[in-house]
Amino acid sequence: MAVFGSDAYSPREIARRVREAGVAKARLPLLSVWMLGMLAGAFIGLGSLYYTIVASDPALPHALQRVLGGVVFSLGLLLVVVAGAELFTGNNLIAMAWAEGKVTTREILWNWTVVCAANFAGAAGLAALAFWSGHAEQYAATYLEIAAAKGSLTLAEAFFRGVLCNVLVCMAVWMALAGRSVTDKFFAIVLPVSAFVAAGFEHSIANMYFFPLAEMLKAAAGQPAGVAWLWQNLLPVIAGNLVGGSVLVALVYHVIYRRGAAPARPSAPVFRQ
Repeated sequence: MAVFGSDAYSPREIARRVREAGVAKARLPLLSVWMLGMLAGAFIGLGSLYYTIVASDPALPHALQRVLGGVVFSLGLLLVVVAGAELFTGNNLIAMAWAEGKVTTREILWNWTVVCAANFAGAAGLAALAFWSGHAEQYAATYLEIAAAKGSLTLAEAFFRGVLCNVLVCMAVWMALAGRSVTDKFFAIVLPVSAFVAAGFEHSIANMYFFPLAEMLKAAAGQPAGVAWLWQNLLPVIAGNLVGGSVLVALVYHVIYRRGAAPARPSAPVFRQ
């Protein structure tokens, strides 16, 4: 259906596509989910790596550095959407299929848990490759500065920055589903993603790259490494991302476009591995 003379999908059609994608994602086999999840973690890690190069240039004005860093960070979500991968923050949109009774509570929690763990493995794995390659040493000061700034956030700041981040990430995914070409998806993704990066919001999967790499750099320099960032930053950011994506995007659009179409929830859960 054309919208204002374009060939983009309408918002109502996007809602249907999100629901159908959510059902398919919730029922992928475990091996596929794990491997696609690792790819997504590595993809977001590549975007984070790219961002760090821009953030390391002191000659750039502050605003330009933040915006340009956000633009190059968009590489991660572009790889996820175009090449195909399972990203925890994007998969929060499965809540729309859950709200319609197409996906059970067990299925959605299983997907979120497995994908988040696989994203962690992929992001931390890329961090190790960046460390062993010598790239991280070249930009060590910036990596340590980024990790220190993230680690200094209060729990409330980490949570609410996570909420705002994933509103923008899920809106980027939502709008990418309106497009029919790679070019459409590129323009749909870059502005929302660059906005959250420029604003300093918190993306849990990017942090799964930054923190392990910073700890490797500390250990290599003979400094004490630790895991306090897991509960000081990562857990509240994950919770914030979950609320931002599943509640403020998926469930809001469910109420707007899909609530009248929701059937009764199945009594017996259907769960596949």
